[in-house]
Amino acid sequence: MSSDADMLADRRSLRRKLTAWRLLAVLAVIAVAVTAGLAWSGRTPGSLSSAHIARITISGFISGDRRTLDLIKSLEDSRAEAVLVKIDSPGGTVTGSEALYDALRKLAAKKPMVTVVDGLAASGGFIAAMGADRIVARQTSLIGSIGVLFQIPNVARLLDTAGVKVEEIKSSPLKAAPNGFEPTSPEARAALQEVVNDNYDWFKRLVRERRKLAEADIPVVSDGRVHSGRRALDLKLIDQIGGEPEAIAWLEREKNVAKDLPVRDWRRRSESSSYGLWSASEALARAAGLDAVATLIARAADQPVGLRLDAPLALWQPVAEK
Repeated sequence: MSSDADMLADRRSLRRKLTAWRLLAVLAVIAVAVTAGLAWSGRTPGSLSSAHIARITISGFISGDRRTLDLIKSLEDSRAEAVLVKIDSPGGTVTGSEALYDALRKLAAKKPMVTVVDGLAASGGFIAAMGADRIVARQTSLIGSIGVLFQIPNVARLLDTAGVKVEEIKSSPLKAAPNGFEPTSPEARAALQEVVNDNYDWFKRLVRERRKLAEADIPVVSDGRVHSGRRALDLKLIDQIGGEPEAIAWLEREKNVAKDLPVRDWRRRSESSSYGLWSASEALARAAGLDAVATLIARAADQPVGLRLDAPLALWQPVAEK
């Protein structure tokens, strides 16, 4: 009898513990949901609902994606007193870089803006950097790569070796040329060169106007090479050596931005629901003060599923020696 009574007591104790753990699990889920909702609506401590300096990060391949453009537009009527654009990008498509530049210029007309180059602002990354009225970069940052590139892999010889031929019927010789399945004709190469040259001329005009360079200086800075931050300063591609502290000091000194304003990160929402797993995890990490973890989560959520490189590129691509 004693053994049965002990077993019954153990079962009751185990049931109570299990109920308690279930209740804690439900409360944890509710806490995550509430925290995520408050973070995204701007009502958590250190949120975006009070005066601050907004930091937006442009990194990786620039495609002019809608989420980034919408993020920049949302800043126009925000409580941000100024905008700090942090760039670490080798560039992207010319049209995507142009769209990003235009969005930043529109925002700069409403909010004081400064760019901080965090490592790399090449090609389309440099186009984006010029969206601000001042560019600050580290001495060892890589700046420039002013030029345009069009690439398409050609597998004609590989197909010949495999005995495969791709046949096509098209309205004119230059339709869908080059296609990668046959050697590029001189006419197709010349037509694409015109497109590249036109985009290149636009890029050079933008650099001349935004960086206030003399016409004689353009060939020196636009031969496609990248420059260190120190050299870029000499070439007037940037305005100052430094990082975020120097950029913020300039905003306070030259744009009358209040001193000691907090710097808050503005990030793109993931393509999934605003209260999805990624966004909820990021919000919870930020609420807990784990900014580094939140940044890793945000980067993982923002990774593109795929990239299309079938357009003229303003992209820096270091080539290994053969």
